Amino acid sequence: MDLLDFSDCKLYFEEALPVEAERLITLAASEYGEAGAELALLRAHLLAPDNLTVLVGLYRYYFYQHRLEDALQVAERAMLISGRHLGLPADWSLLNENWLASAASISFGLLRFYLLALKAASIVLLRLGHIPASRERLIKLAALDSRDQLGAAKLLEVVDVFQVAQDPLDAGEPLTEQKLALA
Repeated sequence: MDLLDFSDCKLYFEEALPVEAERLITLAASEYGEAGAELALLRAHLLAPDNLTVLVGLYRYYFYQHRLEDALQVAERAMLISGRHLGLPADWSLLNENWLASAASISFGLLRFYLLALKAASIVLLRLGHIPASRERLIKLAALDSRDQLGAAKLLEVVDVFQVAQDPLDAGEPLTEQKLALA
């Protein structure tokens, strides 16, 4: 499946948004960096708690404000909501090609959103220093995206090279006698 083909799919931001929530998102954008921006986004979230556009706004706000724990919660919420619409299991680790095929038949655009939210959670986990948890997600994404159109395999390579450079004894592989000899 071509994860870069948007020709025949509805995208998350095309979902109807209540007028007041849309106004609040616009207000948050104009007040970015000020205290009122978060309040506007949270009020929009109260009006449309399952709207993916609102969640993307919250995620971006928290991510760029370096509030990574909050960004992770929002990414996971976006996965939960989009996954529910797609009939996906609540546990992302259960995903396989059959689940993807079924979800793609419901909404290819929403499936792509879900996978990108999973990648976003992986990136936040990396930034938080939770390398094993991030790697698990990246490994799953890479397995599901054989052509690496979402870039998870390439990101995983970078993480692994960095991890080896930081601690050659802990490269995500089992501890062997050779590694013990190096210690």
